[in-house]
Amino acid sequence: MRKFALLCMILLLAGSMVFAQGAQEGGKDFIGLAMPETHVERWQMDGAALKAAAEELGYTAEVAYGDADQTKQNAQISDFITKGADLLIIGSVNEGVVTAVADARTDGVEVIAYDRLITGSDQYDYYITFDNFKVGQFQGAAIVKALDLANATKADPKYITLFAGSPTDNNAFFFFDGALSELRPFVEKGVLKIVGPAPLVSSDTANFTRIATENWRADLAKQRMENLLNGDAKNYKLDAVLAPNDTLARAIIEALLTDAKYMNDLPVVTGQDGELASIQFIKDGKQAMTVFKDTRDLAKAAIKLADAILKGEEPQISGARLDTETYDTGKKVVKSYLLEPVNVTKDNYVEIMIDSGYYKADQIR
Repeated sequence: MRKFALLCMILLLAGSMVFAQGAQEGGKDFIGLAMPETHVERWQMDGAALKAAAEELGYTAEVAYGDADQTKQNAQISDFITKGADLLIIGSVNEGVVTAVADARTDGVEVIAYDRLITGSDQYDYYITFDNFKVGQFQGAAIVKALDLANATKADPKYITLFAGSPTDNNAFFFFDGALSELRPFVEKGVLKIVGPAPLVSSDTANFTRIATENWRADLAKQRMENLLNGDAKNYKLDAVLAPNDTLARAIIEALLTDAKYMNDLPVVTGQDGELASIQFIKDGKQAMTVFKDTRDLAKAAIKLADAILKGEEPQISGARLDTETYDTGKKVVKSYLLEPVNVTKDNYVEIMIDSGYYKADQIR
């Protein structure tokens, strides 16, 4: 009986070893997806699209949202590592993620910075995003065109106020600098006047901080717009507001609509992300434009990048431009893959947002 029991234990142990080897050879690599928040609509869509794209290629994937809390996101990343993640795709909350990235490197887990560059770290090698400077250029160019700044004069200048994204998000600096590359010449000519804080580059830290919006919070943008209307902008009629994304744009527009000057004559307000509510605003003439960054394309590209890394292959990402010079974390320059954004207006939103299948026609009134 004891011999039989011993034989069973040996067979069980041998079988488990074979199973473990088979699972390692034929099992699915695990990709952990750490997204920063859910209060900005696009991040929910990014998480879902990444998970779907990973599973389509045969990977096991799990998504976690950090609720704009870096401590919480670090715990989620640690959990992914404990569960045996082979690769992490991280849309970080802020630079506090560097400790979690270092832990991943120590455990041999590859990291891709997703959409937001992880600054202050040399413990990862890859970054994938859209061309964020071009996003800003689209926003600035939309204002230039709508206000016909090429024909504006010093005697009859146009008035604008500036908003920027979260100072903890490296992309916010690219968006702003891209926009001001289009607007700055007209400010310098004196035909475009900035109402309120007036940084002309994001490196003007003192003034940039005054226009930045912590954690991309809509309530803070609305409050600042209300303060402007009762303060610096009280004696002006604004012609444009540089808003860096759709969530903030709608909050700014809500504040503007409480002021009698703007109830029937809103300024040109820019945006970004192609959020459904902002497409409705564009259709209704409340928001001038948005910059669409198709999360489906970014998610597929990120998973293709992950697939190449896990297979030890040189990444070939269709539709993305490789940049090995621009994106410096402060510790190293990382390989960056940049996808093309798309400018969306009242003239083309049906083609870009509905005909492409991103939204259904009946979602828009």
